[in-house]
Amino acid sequence: MTKILDPYGLGRVVSPKGSLPQAADVLDPSLPGRSDEMVIDVDHLNIDAASFRQISTEAGGDPQRIAETIRRIVRERGKMHNPVTGSGGMLIGRVREMGEDHPARGVLHPGDRIATLVSLTLTPLALEEILAVHPAIDRVDVRGHAILFASGVWARLPDDMPETLALAALDVCGAPALVDRYVEAGQTVLVLGAGKSGLLCCAMARDKGARVIASDVSAQAVETAISLGLADEGLVADATRPVEVLRAVREHTSGRLCDVVVNCSNVPRTEMAAILSVRERGRVIFFSTATSFTAAALGAEGVGKDAELLIGNGYAQGHAELTLDLLRRHASLRRHFESRYA
Repeated sequence: MTKILDPYGLGRVVSPKGSLPQAADVLDPSLPGRSDEMVIDVDHLNIDAASFRQISTEAGGDPQRIAETIRRIVRERGKMHNPVTGSGGMLIGRVREMGEDHPARGVLHPGDRIATLVSLTLTPLALEEILAVHPAIDRVDVRGHAILFASGVWARLPDDMPETLALAALDVCGAPALVDRYVEAGQTVLVLGAGKSGLLCCAMARDKGARVIASDVSAQAVETAISLGLADEGLVADATRPVEVLRAVREHTSGRLCDVVVNCSNVPRTEMAAILSVRERGRVIFFSTATSFTAAALGAEGVGKDAELLIGNGYAQGHAELTLDLLRRHASLRRHFESRYA
């Protein structure tokens, strides 16, 4: 009898039937794991920045209310899939068991420490307890289990850095990978949002030989990017005010604008700041999950900007090791991440 495998986890979808797990409203995280699944004992959730910001704002910044919102979402949906932002995050945990048909069987073993590199929006998850909430770094310490499908991407945690440091970098490792792919030496690159993903993008753009302008509404964040040696110039601006950003970028580039704009802002309505700041036939990389494809596409059309718009999907081949190597190469960036996230 032929064994029927389910690499995309369709059998875990409760509703609506026929959906892929990411698009589903509810997943089934129940045990036991199936033959082509990996069961993970979960220790930490890194909630994506847009989602954590929304939850924290709604909860008035109260860690107890943040925890209750996360518990409720996971209880109701069988996954950490914020119904407001549509985004999730990723996790760190230990392999509990490997199904006999999972492709990582023989490579990973029970007890191995890993980070999942697929979104929590498609990862079946059950929480027993939330142990601590860390609002400053969008992290939650938990006890629970998760299911990783055969198609799910994972990374073994490195031995040369604290796992919480690795988690902070791996959570956004798709962003610098896209910069590595699309930025060329001699280009002018604007990074909107000088947070975690933004700093990694600045570092990668510098490594590619680009001129880097870091922009953030926070003057301290901009100063950090410059003081770490990751940006040539800084621009303190509110990306939700696109005309103001455009004026500042014109001034910084003598009217030429930027070859590439990377939008790492974690708030909505920043699409037009990115689009107005890029030159004709330039490229905008939208990495933030707060991005509206509709707003970006119609906005570019509305202002007559012929630019290539890329929606980062968070995955690129080799993105995990590439990002960890950035921390290894840039000692100042690693120290900043250690002080901030580890």
